[in-house]
Amino acid sequence: MKRLLIWPNTDKDQVRGLTGRISKWATDHGIDIIIPTALAEAVGYPDLGQDLDHVPEGSVDGIIVLGGDGTLLHAAKALAHLNCPILGVNLGHLGFLTEVEVPDLLPALTAMVNNQYDIDQRHLLTARVMRGHRELAHFEAMNDVVVTKGPFARLINLETFVDDAYVTTYPADGLIVASPTGSTAYSLSAGGPILSPALSVMVVTPICPHSFFDRSIVINGDQQVKIRVRAMHRDTLVTVDGQETYPLVDGDEVLVETSPTTIRLFRRPGWSFFQVLRGWRKGH
Repeated sequence: MKRLLIWPNTDKDQVRGLTGRISKWATDHGIDIIIPTALAEAVGYPDLGQDLDHVPEGSVDGIIVLGGDGTLLHAAKALAHLNCPILGVNLGHLGFLTEVEVPDLLPALTAMVNNQYDIDQRHLLTARVMRGHRELAHFEAMNDVVVTKGPFARLINLETFVDDAYVTTYPADGLIVASPTGSTAYSLSAGGPILSPALSVMVVTPICPHSFFDRSIVINGDQQVKIRVRAMHRDTLVTVDGQETYPLVDGDEVLVETSPTTIRLFRRPGWSFFQVLRGWRKGH
């Protein structure tokens, strides 16, 4: 490895010190470090800053994300064009995506440069907001795409289709379409199943449905979910990974499919999703 990119969560107190430790380690190993310009300035290393528009695919060998799962979600999508693996360093609670804790950081980096790692590949979801035949917005999601009512709105009716086959109309607070990666996020809290990230599927989970048809549906990853909004009020929106939103009106459609874009995560040999799951259950 010749060049690594650091994406720090600037709200975390320890990121400045960790950035310095990584930079020193990299210098000792003959590796260059870059940080997106605004983030580099925020953590006190402006000399390492670089505009991402000037960082082409193939110019970085790995990405180190300092934060939690939310930070990794944001960074993974912002840096997807670089097409290189990501090492997540957990600075918060137990994460399903982040790989190492702070005490294990430098040994994990050494394992990386010695090619002692596995790659965990995750597909994104793509979501399009349609009004008639016009595309209003386009998003990529690592966890989920959620059509939901606003905080003060009445329930909404969501006509739901899979590959144009009508499924049902959910009178509900909302509807979640999650990837296997996102099955342990909002979908799980709404009663959805835990899915192995190795599966190529999507799961559709209603939020507080006002009907007996309230179970999640798991579908093939090569299928399309279409959600047509039926709501007379203007307080409905689509949210993507809990980080991006777009307002919806009656008749709008949200089309969700598996994206051709994949995110690759560094994993130490022996890493297991089920081991992380056991740790999460103990914590709860």
